[in-house]
Amino acid sequence: MRRAASAGLDVIALTDHDTVAGIGEAAAALPPGLALISGMELSCRLAGHSVHLLGYLFDPSHPELADQTRAIRNSRVDRAKAMVARLGELGTGVTWEQVTAIAGAGVIGRPHIARAMIEAGVVGSLEEAFTADWIGPGGRAHVRRYALDPADAISLLHAAGGVTVLAHPQAVTRGWSVPDDLISELAAAGLDGVEVAHPDHNSRQRTQLSTVARRLGLIETGGSDDHGLLTGDRIGCQSTGQDDLDALVQRASGAPVIRA
Repeated sequence: MRRAASAGLDVIALTDHDTVAGIGEAAAALPPGLALISGMELSCRLAGHSVHLLGYLFDPSHPELADQTRAIRNSRVDRAKAMVARLGELGTGVTWEQVTAIAGAGVIGRPHIARAMIEAGVVGSLEEAFTADWIGPGGRAHVRRYALDPADAISLLHAAGGVTVLAHPQAVTRGWSVPDDLISELAAAGLDGVEVAHPDHNSRQRTQLSTVARRLGLIETGGSDDHGLLTGDRIGCQSTGQDDLDALVQRASGAPVIRA
């Protein structure tokens, strides 16, 4: 929260993967002048590909949503253990103890495994870890996990009073670019917005996504997708325009914007 204030932001959204566990701590750390939008990046799967759905300002106590996110988090742990076991079979020397030490209290994901691989000298970079040689989709140590259909996730988040935004749909570095026709299908299923401004989107992709968003009547958002040490300090490198932010907040009924 201090980094967000230093970057000149007046509003920040916290969207950890499949959990809202950090919201209370973030709210307690809010400096004057900075507002917090509670949220989550929900793991989904569409046409065999991983898709991330941003949910904002929903009621975190909604029973079905809480059950589903718990199932996803449990699946993350089971998947991570299976991937570490495969890495062991491949002779990498990566251990579960290393991965959990890196993850700390956070929800364990592939980035933690990748960092353990770097520490073990197996790969030289995160990019090298996320390939078919290792833990990229279809890779030798890759394991699929439980994820929601995005249309079901949209319905679930709406039932909890939230607003839904498709995260980084053109970030091909994440393994798949969501085609326009599937964005249209998600819009028909109730999707509220699309993340246009993202560090992994180039100018051509942003123009294309903005065009699609306007055609479908979707809110256009932007975000830093800051993952701390994993991405480097980039909070505030992308942002959402005021009109789109207002539209997002107005559609939500599950939770208020948190102010210091």
